[in-house]
Amino acid sequence: MEGALFSVLAGLIPAPVIAVPTSVGYGVSAGGNAALSSALASCAPGIATMNIDNGFGAAVLAMKMLAISGLRGTAAL
Repeated sequence: MEGALFSVLAGLIPAPVIAVPTSVGYGVSAGGNAALSSALASCAPGIATMNIDNGFGAAVLAMKMLAISGLRGTAAL
């Protein structure tokens, strides 16, 4: 159940989803490995999976996506 949210969300919306598994959680999180495995094995299109607790990498990817689409403001990469 740890990795179900991003998979369901990616199936419902047309935008890409950035999955960031966390090392803490409920149930058998196994240090984030359960959510990471779910993210990597997901068959929903449009999911970009980061490493466990890699919020910085997710932010950089989001900025690059915005820069390519032309929606980024004046902030520098």
